[in-house]
Amino acid sequence: MADCPLTVAWFSYFPVEWLSGVPEPVARLSRQHPASWQRVLLAELEKKPALRLHVIVLRKQFERNLTFQRNGVTFHLVKTPGGLRATSLFWLDTVLIGRVLRTVKPDVVHAWGTEQGAALVAERLGYPRVTTIQGLISWYAKVSPPSWHDRVASFLENYALRHVPLVTTEARFSVQYLRHRFPRLHVEQVEHAPDPVFHQIVREPQTSPLRFIFVGAFDHRKGGDLLLSSLDQLKNELRFELIVVGKPRGTFLQSLQAGVSPEFWRRIIFKERLTHVEVAQELSTATMMLCPSRADVSPNAVKEAVVAGVPVIGTAVGGIPDYVFPGRNGVLCSPDSLAELVEAIRAACRHPQFSRGQVDMPTLAQTRAYLSPQLMGEKFLGIYQRLHESRR
Repeated sequence: MADCPLTVAWFSYFPVEWLSGVPEPVARLSRQHPASWQRVLLAELEKKPALRLHVIVLRKQFERNLTFQRNGVTFHLVKTPGGLRATSLFWLDTVLIGRVLRTVKPDVVHAWGTEQGAALVAERLGYPRVTTIQGLISWYAKVSPPSWHDRVASFLENYALRHVPLVTTEARFSVQYLRHRFPRLHVEQVEHAPDPVFHQIVREPQTSPLRFIFVGAFDHRKGGDLLLSSLDQLKNELRFELIVVGKPRGTFLQSLQAGVSPEFWRRIIFKERLTHVEVAQELSTATMMLCPSRADVSPNAVKEAVVAGVPVIGTAVGGIPDYVFPGRNGVLCSPDSLAELVEAIRAACRHPQFSRGQVDMPTLAQTRAYLSPQLMGEKFLGIYQRLHESRR
């Protein structure tokens, strides 16, 4: 392999505008979803001299097509016309990505997610391929009211996963869900690692008042309504403030505000568009993280908290129990149960360690090893090599 580098192509979404050292037209783009796990894996694979990585990104917001190199990785930015990707059932993506791949001539392609048709495109193009599940859209659609885009994505996800040869996913729940739903599908579990900055946080938790933090989309699926209702019940019992890191959904948030007391609302601080370093700074002073999700494959915010040493109060749903161990680094309760969430918060605030923003140290070491960037990089590189060898 040292004599013949392995060429791998990623597509079709990557948060290129979040990278440093990119061309000026890219740096000034409005930031979309940070997909931090992709950037963590990129940083690991940049260290592999026997790997040539190409990242293909499709987006209507690009001024024009642009190709550039950064740290030995080639980025291909492809401008797309608006409104045609999903409506064409991602045949537009297939054509545009196919053009780039004919030039790149990859040994392996890596399709990131089913949300924007990447799995479907990879199946059509026929290269040796691995698809990474970033979220189980079909499962999400059963738990929370789906948007039009979610309905289309769910349909295409179900179709694509009947044809892809290899899928990676996080958490034991996702592995079991996919194997049950698609018995012929080969599934491998690869955990997406938090950025190293979260492993290195120096904790100085605030305890007076308690500093609760929520990180993620503030919506129904993530349990935003449960979060506010539970803390509103506890406002006279506990001294606390709530930090919400993420973009609140306008009408959803307005409806919630009408249902809670003004006194509690004044304790909430909303913060948007934070970098991973800024999120790490917020976690350094947080007493506990709250994650009342109704459905979550493996929330990155929870993984960032557990490797940072922040106690987590979460729901026993999806992959969350893979990272939160009751009594050692957090408390779990049933999803969609306001009463259980209130009791879980009370229990955490009575806990001798969690109430001080501390966790069991052996458990912290265990989660850091399990969620290490190095392990993530080694597993994906091994998958690329096996796919290439099997093709040969």
